[in-house]
Amino acid sequence: MQGIRKKVQVGVIGGNFGSEEVLKQAEIVGREIAKRGAVLVCGGMGGVMKAACRGAKSEGGITIGIIPTGNKNDANKYVDYVIATDMGMARNAIIINSVSGVIAVGGEYGTLSEIGFALQKRIPVVSLSSWTVTSDIIKADNADNAVSVLFVKIGE
Repeated sequence: MQGIRKKVQVGVIGGNFGSEEVLKQAEIVGREIAKRGAVLVCGGMGGVMKAACRGAKSEGGITIGIIPTGNKNDANKYVDYVIATDMGMARNAIIINSVSGVIAVGGEYGTLSEIGFALQKRIPVVSLSSWTVTSDIIKADNADNAVSVLFVKIGE
């Protein structure tokens, strides 16, 4: 059907826990993604993922949580669409395969694995208080800048 365009899907990755500042940044990132009309895709659990989803929902955005468990009720309350994988951390590859670009906010080794998958697939990665292990990762100074830079990079 011509004239129908799929919404851009943007990944927000980060830890199940985070400092107050990291969670605040994640919420702003989610809000800014929603303001641009994109769909937020994340791991659907707590911490950065919950904060980003909360931010997106505050602007009427759409959120998808690709969760590691097999129980859709494990997703945070701000997730609109739950994909319950029952795959543990292997679900990280599904998150990356579902997006046009990624913003990493904080995070630990699970976040690093998602960054690695994204870099292998040549999917743009913006780091906000997260990993910068290679020059292929774009470092952002704040949440607004992270979203703006990513949308320029993915051509939206």
